[in-house]
Amino acid sequence: MKAAGREIEDDIEDGNEEDRVRTKRWSTVVWGAIPVALLAGVLTFDHIPGTDISLAVPYAAQGPGPLFDTLSEVSGEPVVRIDGADLDATSGALNMTTVSVRTNMTLPQAIGRWITTDDRFVPVEQIMPRDMSREEVQEFNQQAFVASEASATVAAMHYLGRPTRVVVHDVVDGAAASGHLEPGDALVAVDGTEITKPSDVQDIVRAKHPGDEVEITALRGGAERQERIALGKDERDENVALLGILMSSEPADGVDVTYNLQDVGGPSAGMIFALAVIDKLSPGELTGGKTVAGTGTINEAGEVGPIGGISHKITGARDTGMELFLAPEGNCAEAAGVETGDMVVAAVANLDEAVKAMDDYAAGREVATCK
Repeated sequence: MKAAGREIEDDIEDGNEEDRVRTKRWSTVVWGAIPVALLAGVLTFDHIPGTDISLAVPYAAQGPGPLFDTLSEVSGEPVVRIDGADLDATSGALNMTTVSVRTNMTLPQAIGRWITTDDRFVPVEQIMPRDMSREEVQEFNQQAFVASEASATVAAMHYLGRPTRVVVHDVVDGAAASGHLEPGDALVAVDGTEITKPSDVQDIVRAKHPGDEVEITALRGGAERQERIALGKDERDENVALLGILMSSEPADGVDVTYNLQDVGGPSAGMIFALAVIDKLSPGELTGGKTVAGTGTINEAGEVGPIGGISHKITGARDTGMELFLAPEGNCAEAAGVETGDMVVAAVANLDEAVKAMDDYAAGREVATCK
């Protein structure tokens, strides 16, 4: 699995960029004559005597971000590209949703967005912690997105009954496995027990003590090798044995999945990515020709987890004309309070329920919803 981009889970924009004007707040705010006059002054003058409103306000504005159809293309490339397998036809749309976040706004810009949009304002520390730079936040989001892509691919393979293998993603410097294993090694067995998922390795190691040895069977460059490794110990608990590797999974039958999105980050596209892979590798049309959107993290077992910004994502999907929205069951309390119009919001806890929701909606059957 190759990661070619990042999700716009949090599309961070400077306040000096051109704002998109959405639904106005006039229906919820009643201005008196004096406040209107004062507001006009704030928006007209470059500065207020005795203040510096050119400085950025310590708040971020969150609102609906763009949608990306994972069954379509971006810049001439499939959003989800699959090599090494025959692909089935798809139809409809399967959109990942995003939250747009604007920071570095001046006071007039913040007031303007408060009046003309439904953005939610939060302290900027909730978006960009004080101890992290903008670049560090983006790097963190990118790493989360890459991990989400890997989980989506493996969850889809498990759903389809296709084989996967465990690979070493990284080796901790100075750890027990250092000098024995390398990134890219495929783990075949530990102490003679076949390995099919990362938890298999974890269970065997956790049953041992620091100093105990494990025998690792691994593939490197197509050649099988045996490594006998003395386990280290966890610095937080000297009774816990550690191998010192980070693991991920990948298809084991020659299938290669690449996700082609740029300038995006975060883990919440996981479920939608997994569904796109399933749709392309399985017969039939998963969406039933309907326009579907959704959000949710995914783990390798296919379980869907809650995410942030669900109200903005539902609003964005509704305003874009989506027919069905797949929402994590863990977000239902918040999702139930969002005006959805004619769009149906289904509650899903795993890939099976997400597929069933699409089948039921396409067939005109009742869908399990958050309301």
